[in-house]
Amino acid sequence: MADLRIQILASGSKGNALLVWTDNTCIMVDAGLSGKAITEKMKFSPVDPGDVDAILVSHEHIDHVRGIGVLSRRYNMPVYLSEGTLTSLPKSVGEIKNYRIFRRGRKFTVGDISVQPFSLSHDAEEPVGFVLSGDGKKIALCTDLGMVTELVKVHLRYCNLIVVEANHEVDLLMNGPYPWELKQRIRSRLGHLSNEESIALCREVYHCDLHAVCFAHLSEINNSPERVRSHINGLREDGRWKEVRLFIADQYEPTGVITI
Repeated sequence: MADLRIQILASGSKGNALLVWTDNTCIMVDAGLSGKAITEKMKFSPVDPGDVDAILVSHEHIDHVRGIGVLSRRYNMPVYLSEGTLTSLPKSVGEIKNYRIFRRGRKFTVGDISVQPFSLSHDAEEPVGFVLSGDGKKIALCTDLGMVTELVKVHLRYCNLIVVEANHEVDLLMNGPYPWELKQRIRSRLGHLSNEESIALCREVYHCDLHAVCFAHLSEINNSPERVRSHINGLREDGRWKEVRLFIADQYEPTGVITI
């Protein structure tokens, strides 16, 4: 069987981008740094910018779309996004001539990778997560959501690798420097998942063919890798999780290539 590979180039409020690829197809999911910054980060990847067959966009917030216009124009990459996301893009993204509209809940393919977009609860126009499938293997990408719905659980339940948001530790957020209105937004149904909520979701969707989980979109103010690791240690106390590879994505350093 062919391998499905993933590498997270950057993850956090300052910009998000990741790559998923097979031997024949490469997809970038979000491009929330400048085109130059993403190109620089890809020097630490076995994938070159010219190898990317498409960019998928989860939603229109600038930390997910900052570089999509530049990259699409420079490398003629088609950009796949929903109608609501397209109409809500910041003007700074610039013109995108090569775009394809998808609908939430409807599968489509890019090369030999099947893409299933599914709805998330976030303060954007049509936010989505993605399940990417190839040769019987499945990767779920699920960040920027304020609550875990049954739909989210359904899509994550039988994936072999999950990238899931672990945005904040509740006590750090509530006792931290953010204005009260922002704290309320983050904790709302349209905000972001806490560490506790992320771990609870992982426990609920565990199955024997889950090979890896990557915790992503950590807040630099309201979270830390050490806090997430403490939750991971608790997860590992359940013997079922000892064989699951657990990673933490970083804002500044790309992960290694994770293969399933």
